[in-house]
Amino acid sequence: MKKNVIDNGIRETLEEREFNTLSEFATKSRLSKGRKRAIEECPFRTCFQRDRDRILHCKSFRRLKHKTQVFLSPYDDHFRTRLTHTLEVSQIARTMARALMLNEDLTEAIALGHDLGHTPFGHCGENVLNKLLPDGFKHNVQSVRVVEVIEDLNLCQETVDGILTHSWGYKPLTPEAQVVQLADKIAYINHDIQDSVSAGVIAEEDLPKDCIRYFTSVSSKRLDKMISDIIFNSQNKPEISMSAECWDYTSKLREWMFKNVYTDCPAKQEEKKASLLIEELFNYYKNLLKNELDEKTLNTVVTDYISGMTDRFAIDRYTEIFIPKGLQHNAGDKYLYKMVNALK
Repeated sequence: MKKNVIDNGIRETLEEREFNTLSEFATKSRLSKGRKRAIEECPFRTCFQRDRDRILHCKSFRRLKHKTQVFLSPYDDHFRTRLTHTLEVSQIARTMARALMLNEDLTEAIALGHDLGHTPFGHCGENVLNKLLPDGFKHNVQSVRVVEVIEDLNLCQETVDGILTHSWGYKPLTPEAQVVQLADKIAYINHDIQDSVSAGVIAEEDLPKDCIRYFTSVSSKRLDKMISDIIFNSQNKPEISMSAECWDYTSKLREWMFKNVYTDCPAKQEEKKASLLIEELFNYYKNLLKNELDEKTLNTVVTDYISGMTDRFAIDRYTEIFIPKGLQHNAGDKYLYKMVNALK
């Protein structure tokens, strides 16, 4: 067996294994549509494994740890950030992909890259940029720009498509991307409920009563039911979906969260300040560079810079630019030595 692996090549063996074990609907690495720029194949990893690794090692991925998920700049380590949300989406998506015999490597790559273009302060920051830019702003489109231009990761077309289409309203080209699209929704619905309960914004018993009866009020059981429903409803099918009944209750939960947490709760009041901060920074940098670039290029550069910021970096820049500082007396330790010399 070992001799055959070496003779055939490790990557080739992995690619052959996909044909022998995965679903007929799964996306096979060997049949990938390829990258914008051809590169030499890795002897040990498939193209989708390589995409996953490129995303995992990029700067934009690391910055997700200091970007808001729902609650702004959480100092409590137990609240989700954009990074932990991404990891939970990846875990859920991989579970479903594995159960459905889809390409788990492609699924993971899409999940890890889906929010790379998200702004500081979550959807609050996204809404501000969407208002300020003539052509609007969408974090999924910016995520594609991150991997194709800003980080220049040269990913496979299937991975890029999955990153673009993870947002609702887009039609993914692969079942793996469909899995991530659903995993993203059920991940944030469930962990945002959990964080909101922990923050004292809501209580589990506040959730719609029919949803509690259908899912129970236990977070882990609710998530498990959603995942299980997708798996059982999608086996041996080219389309990945929830059953109509489960989707109705999931949608009702999502709508309830938008009404009671995402747009109207005490913990979200700070978003007004965050919105002003993003707008002020945007206008400041546009004015700073207005004589350097044409209007379209200027909008692009400033958008790339601000959307790539972490919450705390945006706050630091705002403080540095707009908050007045008292006169700094750079005496350092001179007075200490003056005292020493006086006693000699």
